[in-house]
Amino acid sequence: MTADPTWNGVALDAATALALLDWQREMGVDEPMLDAPVDRFAEPIREAGAEIARQPAAVPPTAAPPPPPGQAPGADAAQMAARAGTLAELAAAQQAHEGLDIRKGARSFVFADGNPAARVLVLGEAPGEEEDRQGRPFVGRAGQLLDQMFAAIGLSRTAPDPDAALYIFNVLPWRPPGNRRPEQAEIDAMLPFVARHVELAAPEIVVLLGNAAAQAALGQQGILRLRGQWTTAFGRPALPMTHPAYLLRNPVAKREAWADLLSLKVRLMQGQPAQP
Repeated sequence: MTADPTWNGVALDAATALALLDWQREMGVDEPMLDAPVDRFAEPIREAGAEIARQPAAVPPTAAPPPPPGQAPGADAAQMAARAGTLAELAAAQQAHEGLDIRKGARSFVFADGNPAARVLVLGEAPGEEEDRQGRPFVGRAGQLLDQMFAAIGLSRTAPDPDAALYIFNVLPWRPPGNRRPEQAEIDAMLPFVARHVELAAPEIVVLLGNAAAQAALGQQGILRLRGQWTTAFGRPALPMTHPAYLLRNPVAKREAWADLLSLKVRLMQGQPAQP
């Protein structure tokens, strides 16, 4: 018979252990860690692999072998993005770019949604499961919350009027496996396309949702520290905000998100031409 697992010395039944796992997932835990760091390089070489480990490396440990042509993240992305003169051409170029392996496991290429003439552009992180299924950004639970949030200040992705419209796309156009966070190399690979996308859409304001968007646009992470503080991204006024997925896990943070939305509305009103 297998003994029940323990937590802090207390035996757990299967139901309690599963409940704890769900709680950790809701709190944002995405990988297991020990109480203290382990230096794997300082561990003794296991006998089974000792002979292989003693052989000289073909490539110095500090130098990676050059990637094959067309597979280096961002290797030709800048040239491909620069040649695109329209959003349609940019979509075709980005979809043809082979610098990300995650594209092989994704169902759909998710480019953008909303009104390209909108004053406000919303930059997210990456498609999720529902976005991958439908081929549109922000259509799952987080997308529904996003629509509700911006509707509260009179903005919608379906509005034909640029003053009331939104234009939305993600840093990554393909869904990462298991909805994991975008990696730095993936962000770097897509950055030329992101920058060109913003340039072609030419919004007045860019809203950065989550850490991946902040990393791509500002070279910074820590969205809880950055949120609500106006800055500049891609040569335009930008407002970092928490991602709607974070708000679903932490409803108490919706109050701060509402303050950010009000700040955005004030900025838009200040930019409106004076009424006769």
